[in-house]
Amino acid sequence: MSEKPTVRVIGAGLAGAEAAWQAAKSGAFVELYEMKPGKKTPAHTSDGMAELVCSNSLRSDDVGNAVGLLKAEMRLLSSLIMEAADKTRVPAGSALAVDRHAFSAYVTDKIRSSENIRVIEREVTKIPDDGVVTVIATGPLTSDALSEFIRDGIGLSGLHFFDAAAPIVDGATVDMSRAYFASRYGKGDASDYLNCPLTREEYDAFYDALLGARCADVHGADGETLDVFEGCMPVEVMAARGRDTLRYGPMKPVGLPDPRTGREPYAVLQLRRENAEGTMYNLVGFQTHLAFPEQRRVFGMIPGLENAEFLRYGVMHRNTYINSPGALSRTYSLLSRPEIYFAGQMTGVEGYVESAASGLYAGLSAAARAKGEDGPVFPDETMIGAMGSYVSTGPMSGNFQPMNANFGIIAPLSVRVRGGKKRRNEEYARRSLEIIEKMTGGAELCAPEK
Repeated sequence: MSEKPTVRVIGAGLAGAEAAWQAAKSGAFVELYEMKPGKKTPAHTSDGMAELVCSNSLRSDDVGNAVGLLKAEMRLLSSLIMEAADKTRVPAGSALAVDRHAFSAYVTDKIRSSENIRVIEREVTKIPDDGVVTVIATGPLTSDALSEFIRDGIGLSGLHFFDAAAPIVDGATVDMSRAYFASRYGKGDASDYLNCPLTREEYDAFYDALLGARCADVHGADGETLDVFEGCMPVEVMAARGRDTLRYGPMKPVGLPDPRTGREPYAVLQLRRENAEGTMYNLVGFQTHLAFPEQRRVFGMIPGLENAEFLRYGVMHRNTYINSPGALSRTYSLLSRPEIYFAGQMTGVEGYVESAASGLYAGLSAAARAKGEDGPVFPDETMIGAMGSYVSTGPMSGNFQPMNANFGIIAPLSVRVRGGKKRRNEEYARRSLEIIEKMTGGAELCAPEK
């Protein structure tokens, strides 16, 4: 038994792995509980930690973008998830995409190699009332038993929404006489994306088939309705909003001229590389809950995909998150039981990077509490701090919904910045990174929570 103060972490997804790493790095001994490989959720397929169940993209890596700024903050804070992403990245233009299998393997190896982390492969159905500082990071697919304990044993109400994953195809089976390599506006390497162009006639035929396609059965608890998160909306739901909706969304042709004609097509489906070898590609923006045979039939109408082999069909699953405002502090601790922290999508943050960032924050805070010290409190001028503030207070409307990192939640600039949105966002990033650099360099990282 370690003489170091102990932190218990439940779940080894992106948030849990990051929380465990940060707590261990901060001097605590971590007991990391993970129910895989003995038990998996419907969305998981591998035995590894930090499994990416939807896209392999962590989105923009530009600090002038909100999630890009969050990544930069996390790198300054020695994030394991960002280290793994940088080590296993695959070409994706200005985005940060990874080889999902290498990424998971990297995180798993680092966690299992840490002398301050003991991995316990067992499902946790309730949290003992033993005073041990605990981080619950079981994700949006938390088991029914633990969800029941969170609701009844801790007294937190739960909400839910549905999200979906896009299909993945074998790159060697894409018809290159129809498809072409190009990144939008020429950003990044031209081989980062495969593009399948559609004429107006081809688009209309595809659109009509998509609207008429049969969806898979999606059953939730208690006869709930199919609520979807805007950031992960099924392509067929998006298409139902209007004939041209896809042409202004995932099938936007702007900046992607077809080299065979020199002109932009009427519509384009982009395929993003899934691994470094370029053997797998996912259909960008084509999250779906169509039945598998319908995915094969309808998506096969897109030029270049007529004979494509689907390595993974798109799936939809229910995500659960707690009603965090008024229940959690800005450091993700439970107000009624401060020794319990939550992290990841179940807190109401949305996205891979955002989930890992909440785990980073919770892990640092949990380790400090276990040691009887003051933990870091990141201000609203930083993206990681603004996310914690949003989760703990919620929007003014009171309608709490999952939220990606965005500049709307960060503290306003104290001076007016000329030069438009790009220049303003750059100033947000400069201010934030300057604060993080100061915090990581001295005593400010352990300021008492207000």
